[in-house]
Amino acid sequence: MDKNDIIRQSYLDKIEHSLGKNIIIILTGQRRVGKSSVLRLFKTKQESSEKNNIIYINKEKHSFDSIRTYLDLNEYIDSHLDEDKMNYILIDEVQEIEEFEKSLRSYYEEPKVELVVTGSNSSMLSSELSSKIGGRYKEIYIQALSYEEFLTFHELTDNDESLAKYIQYGGLPGLIRYGLDEQDAREYQTDVYNTVLLKDVVMRNQIRNVVFLENLVHFLADNSGQLISANSIAKYMKSQGESITSTAVINYAKFLCESYMLHKVNRYDIHGKRLFESNDKFYFEDNGIRNALAGGRREGDIEKVIENIIYNHLVRQGYEVMVGQLQAGEIDFVCTKPKGERIYVQASYIIADEATYKREFGNLHAIKDNYPKYVISMTPLVTTADDHGVRHIHLRKFLTESLERL
Repeated sequence: MDKNDIIRQSYLDKIEHSLGKNIIIILTGQRRVGKSSVLRLFKTKQESSEKNNIIYINKEKHSFDSIRTYLDLNEYIDSHLDEDKMNYILIDEVQEIEEFEKSLRSYYEEPKVELVVTGSNSSMLSSELSSKIGGRYKEIYIQALSYEEFLTFHELTDNDESLAKYIQYGGLPGLIRYGLDEQDAREYQTDVYNTVLLKDVVMRNQIRNVVFLENLVHFLADNSGQLISANSIAKYMKSQGESITSTAVINYAKFLCESYMLHKVNRYDIHGKRLFESNDKFYFEDNGIRNALAGGRREGDIEKVIENIIYNHLVRQGYEVMVGQLQAGEIDFVCTKPKGERIYVQASYIIADEATYKREFGNLHAIKDNYPKYVISMTPLVTTADDHGVRHIHLRKFLTESLERL
């Protein structure tokens, strides 16, 4: 186990829960958010028993360069299998192996075999795996560090200064090697961004117009949390002297989302209970990368960053998140869980005047149902308060306690 690995118990628990069910366990997420660390932690735990045999392959290490195709993978696994033990086949960045799905299909039904792999592209699941193994896999989505994990990782106390650092630098675990220094952090975040863009977007999708792709990412960084459409992006690019079709915009945005660097959130008509077919919001997996791309300080775009952080934490708490639409205005997040639970959330920086109050609380008051409603902000002196059924919660409180307990 790497000395910088921290125990991310919720993910380890999900892996343990999925064992023994004759399925392939896949840890997904953007590169450098900690999938490898979770896999190593799981590996270390299984190595503690003499009844287990560990077959570990890390495709980001040169020592495994010879494993290029599924045939190479089969040969390596076969040479390391132990019929007398439970074999844990652990493969990091499995998509780097050509036709890897053929190997996974041949081993996952074998007795005394558990398969746990990591991958950095969601189309790996939707196309390669689904078509070859008929859905016999469990996806465990690994996110960048939560605020609480960020505090643990950097040995910080929960206070306003630490929250400001999280807002500024985000949750890439690799920052531990550089410290929370502005220049070093931005260089590392830019390196991660370039790696994701090259390996998981450009090379995987054979993109030729890389300049437009980079312009699109910067546009989405500048407009994160804003309702935008493919047509509006195409028109903006045309105004900048670059002719691009709305179809190309849709495809390139899809490729970025498949790399897990970006997440597209659909709009939901709260009264009509239907999805809109245009105008979506985009949020970054890591707000540190988003800030590095947007440049400058956070004073001018703090609302965007807070909204991005709240979105990611809602997903972390198990919600499916959409943007709510009312006739009178917008609800930042409509959040649901499989059992029919629903909450409404407004994100704000500081509620200091009547206009801001009416915008944030008024839209929630206009929803005539009994589901919980929240405003989350950084308004000073607010921890938790109630306003005619709408809970007002400080961002730090929201990031350190589940909504069910507030």
